[in-house]
Amino acid sequence: MSHHLDTPEAWQNGQLYIDDLYVYTADSGTVLAMDLNSDVTGGLHPDLDESQAQPGFHHEARYEFKVHFDGAEREALTYRVTFGEPDADGTQALQLRVLTDEQAREDGAEGELALSGNTGEVTAGSGVRLFAGRVGDPFYVDLSLLARVNGAVKDGTAVDLSGWDPAQARNSFADTTVETIVLEVSHQDRLLHPGARIGVWCATKLATDSGGWRAINRAGHPMMWPIFWPDDVRFADALSSRHPYELDEERRYVERQLTAVVAANGTSEDPQGYGEAVAEILFPDVLPFIVGTRAVYSYPHHNGRSPAGNAPEAMMSLVSCTAVPSGLGPSTSAHLRRDEFPYVVPMALVARR
Repeated sequence: MSHHLDTPEAWQNGQLYIDDLYVYTADSGTVLAMDLNSDVTGGLHPDLDESQAQPGFHHEARYEFKVHFDGAEREALTYRVTFGEPDADGTQALQLRVLTDEQAREDGAEGELALSGNTGEVTAGSGVRLFAGRVGDPFYVDLSLLARVNGAVKDGTAVDLSGWDPAQARNSFADTTVETIVLEVSHQDRLLHPGARIGVWCATKLATDSGGWRAINRAGHPMMWPIFWPDDVRFADALSSRHPYELDEERRYVERQLTAVVAANGTSEDPQGYGEAVAEILFPDVLPFIVGTRAVYSYPHHNGRSPAGNAPEAMMSLVSCTAVPSGLGPSTSAHLRRDEFPYVVPMALVARR
């Protein structure tokens, strides 16, 4: 039968919706992690129809980590993860392929098979290990605070923190889960060796009826969608599918809105200059990282991002040009982070707590 993979109904699937990207150093390698399909409000994605919210990973999709080196405009390394159809208990077969140089940019390239395994299990290959499955979500933010910031950005007005008490902050993501793909690449890797300067983004792609691939969703810097495009939950904006070095229109929008916010806040003597400076940081929308170093995503320092870091507070402060205390910190979700691979807590273990 036809799957109608080129229809908007096929694209609007929680399994393709990226919630977070993490890049950090752990053990003896670099971790690239992609979280998808949050159940933050009780459905597998709050803004998608129930029929579109399914557990697991889309078996006709690709999940890709894209890596740029030394500020290059095009990626020279892609880690591609694909999944089979779920069996009776929901387990899916998976494969990891590595694509380098020109192949890293080509949907038609096959790349090199690095490992095969199943969801819910740790699978190791030569210099890599992978886990994919549903886990407790370590992300933390109070959505009522975020609403104050993205409302100001949308309207170009001052951020109103009157009545906001950080001591009363509550993590809106407490007791929620996500599908995650956690990939660790050894520091012995010829490309991701300590000292390498990289930029990372991730993408979901869906097979088309004609045999090609359609880019569906993408992520680089944290909080970009919640702050700047909070209403685009159905991948309507071209930002979802375009390459991060091809976002000129989006960059101009961010610059305009932040200039207006900072002018209304009165927190910079040069709002236009500040808007331009922040746009320079956030575009192209790739997450910068020096391999082998500690990941820190703070205001204003950006070097990777770990699950413990308070990226929401950093981003809200950055766009406001003033400190925006979230009232939350790493201890908020410490019970959902582990010291050993895959560094997160699978849902089966969360349920036992």
